[in-house]
Amino acid sequence: MADLILHHYPSSPFSEKVRLILGYKKLAWKSVHIPRIMPKPDVLTLTGGYRKTPFLQIGADIYCDTALICDVLEHLAPEPTLYPAQHKGIARALAQWADDKLFWAAMGYNFSPAGAAQMFGNAPPEQAKAFADDRAKMRSGMPRLPMGDAAAAYKSYLRRLANMLEGQDFLLGKAPCVADFAAYHPLWFTRTQTSVMAGILNATPGVLAWMDRMAAMGHGVSQNMSATESIAVCAKSASLSDHSPSVLAAEPFQDEHGIALGSTVSISSESFGPEPTVGELVAATRMHYTLRREDPRAGKVHVHFPRIGFILKREQA
Repeated sequence: MADLILHHYPSSPFSEKVRLILGYKKLAWKSVHIPRIMPKPDVLTLTGGYRKTPFLQIGADIYCDTALICDVLEHLAPEPTLYPAQHKGIARALAQWADDKLFWAAMGYNFSPAGAAQMFGNAPPEQAKAFADDRAKMRSGMPRLPMGDAAAAYKSYLRRLANMLEGQDFLLGKAPCVADFAAYHPLWFTRTQTSVMAGILNATPGVLAWMDRMAAMGHGVSQNMSATESIAVCAKSASLSDHSPSVLAAEPFQDEHGIALGSTVSISSESFGPEPTVGELVAATRMHYTLRREDPRAGKVHVHFPRIGFILKREQA
């Protein structure tokens, strides 16, 4: 199997979700640190437009969004599973809630004046402003919870997690599933990146104990790699053949849009980070889309997106 290359940065909460899954599945991986804010020229070389963090690279295949990355890692290493047979549906639904409602409540609370001051306390004022401006562009009109409402929602969500953990080590039983990793990462941010705000966790000691169990899984074994090296890996893989998607292959075409394979299309997030990726539609299955695109540095690249949370549109060729 080609190397797993995770493009991320240390304080990214969604990256922590994937790093912890890599540790849980005991997978070795290469680590490419990317900028927190634009410009991200090396990122766009690989993704064609998508600029959220993290994304996973395997050769000349680029997997966007942690929901899809979870499916890819499950395919590569089925045990221990992220989707226990008796809880597949609820695990995915709970993870989707955690990545959305829980995450945004936590971030609205974490980035209070005190939390933001801790995050950027030693940085020049213009750095904090650049971060705020960058995230405002990614929100693209998406409403933001006021601090008071975010705090109230976060407290309620923490109590719900505590209720789920009563009498068991993880949210849905004796072993962690995808929902645990999705619920963990925004709380991890509170505890480790804006620790001045972490007192909110003390009211739910069961959640804190669960967080300790999650953190103990670690991140597996990683080696640093530069962005230039990762692009060279992509170009070399792309030059070997006009490859087909290796991990997500052999799934039937499912047409919901009247757009044929081979059409020029764009795919963008339905909410946060709406920048589109444009390319040739080469797969549209029950769960994901794949675009083929060409880049002067990376060669022929396949960029993969989950269907849920993303919008497919026809573009002029």
